[in-house]
Amino acid sequence: MKVEATALPGVLLIEPRVFGDSRGYFFESWNRQRYREQGVEIDFVQDNLSYSERGVLRGLHCQQPYGQGKLVQVLEGEVFDVAVDIRRGSPTFGKSVSVYLSAENRRQLYIPPGFAHGFGVTSPHALFSYKCTDAYHPECEFTVLWNDPALALEWPIANPSLSDKDVKGLRLQDIPPDRLPVYVAP
Repeated sequence: MKVEATALPGVLLIEPRVFGDSRGYFFESWNRQRYREQGVEIDFVQDNLSYSERGVLRGLHCQQPYGQGKLVQVLEGEVFDVAVDIRRGSPTFGKSVSVYLSAENRRQLYIPPGFAHGFGVTSPHALFSYKCTDAYHPECEFTVLWNDPALALEWPIANPSLSDKDVKGLRLQDIPPDRLPVYVAP
């Protein structure tokens, strides 16, 4: 397994070791001990699956309190995945990391609590999997506007299909500071 730091401290790109032959492949998508050996010490309490068609964009979501760390991967198809640091006081506040995740490249992205997360589907469909470090608390969730000009995200989807929740997202500067997670220096 290869674990690579990204431009945002705490956000990790993970490439599991894949064993394959003419019959197919096998890999461990999660093994607490192996991940801990690589310095990834996280515990999960909930698994989620999301199925979406091409052009669907979901996000940028965060919940505060009860911040969720997420280990995300694509089981079918491909997505453009984005993490944005929205922790008040962080030296990387408003900065983002984006990667393509696909069933073919089998990469995973770990997004710690305090980051907004979203993805856009770039294949005909995508089955998206994520493990969460806290349960979903809909009363604590909020949405950062996917096309907030201050974030300057370069989504590869011209006219995305959005939920009502995502259409009503707020620009990061319009979210009351007390709603944002707080940065805690390591």
